[in-house]
Amino acid sequence: MNDNIIPEEKNEQLYAAISSVLLQARQAVYRAVNFAMVTAYWEIGRLITEDELKCERAEYGKQVLKNLSQQLTKEFGKGFDERELRKMCQFYRSFSIRDTLRPELSWSHYRRLLSVEKEDARLWYMNEAANEVWSTRQLDRQISTLYYERLLSSREKSSVVAEAKEKMSAVSPLEFIKDPYVLDFLNLQDYPSLHESDVEKALICHLQDFLMELGKGFCFVARQKRMRYDEDDFYIDLVFYNSILKCYVLIDLKLGKLTHSDVGQMDSYIRMFDDLMKQPDDNPTIGLILCSEKNEAIAKYSVLNDAKQVFASKYKLTLPTEEELQLELEKERYRLDNQERTEI
Repeated sequence: MNDNIIPEEKNEQLYAAISSVLLQARQAVYRAVNFAMVTAYWEIGRLITEDELKCERAEYGKQVLKNLSQQLTKEFGKGFDERELRKMCQFYRSFSIRDTLRPELSWSHYRRLLSVEKEDARLWYMNEAANEVWSTRQLDRQISTLYYERLLSSREKSSVVAEAKEKMSAVSPLEFIKDPYVLDFLNLQDYPSLHESDVEKALICHLQDFLMELGKGFCFVARQKRMRYDEDDFYIDLVFYNSILKCYVLIDLKLGKLTHSDVGQMDSYIRMFDDLMKQPDDNPTIGLILCSEKNEAIAKYSVLNDAKQVFASKYKLTLPTEEELQLELEKERYRLDNQERTEI
């Protein structure tokens, strides 16, 4: 055998060993950042709570938290709105002894645990999640299905445990690295590539360029815009502001046919976006769903509630027509298909 040729089996063993080292390093970095974030938020909650107890002003929460939120956001980036600061205070009150915190769990885990009212159940879920290496989604499932309560009331505890483990899906270590709270804590950009497939990314990039070239008042705001509501994060593919219509335009891309759930989701996005972003002098937000399949594209606009006639007329003249959008999606999809054939 030629000594210069590395046997395939030896190569696989070497790759497996190196892969294991890298995965362990990633997890170690995540755990270090995660525990620093959790303890920092606990300390923030303690400082605010203790300061609030010393203060006799009834309007403490509204005034001080608002000022703190503005100052912290300006210097440290996202993740410090008033709602999050209240969560940190609740976190401190719910886990008043810091040494009981489990470093294996993320801030996302602890935010979910805050919804458990009974202290004994909350501590049990915390320890079980750490010991069993539950993801946030798995913890959510166990809490939602009253796993702890069912164990207490069941005579056949082994069968309850077996059922729970059977329904728990494995989680890739990479899923932990994508935790949006970690990105906020490090003040890093929430990279769109974390949430998009290659095809989606290419189509979204093309649509972004197309609308900017189209002009007609389009101002780019964000890609993969994240909106947070309680324990959940929602992502909008593209957000523009139209200076002619004086309103935001939300665009969501679906690789498939339009469904009723897509329309309902866009309606929720519009309501949530208006609650978080819309100013009093802005017109109603417009939602646009693009469903792209090979040689097929469908565009649907949201209903404009109480739109004035002048605004409705501008709406028709300013936004691209369904035909324009269909043509652009078909052109880009055709280009991607040809590119895939060339690479094969």
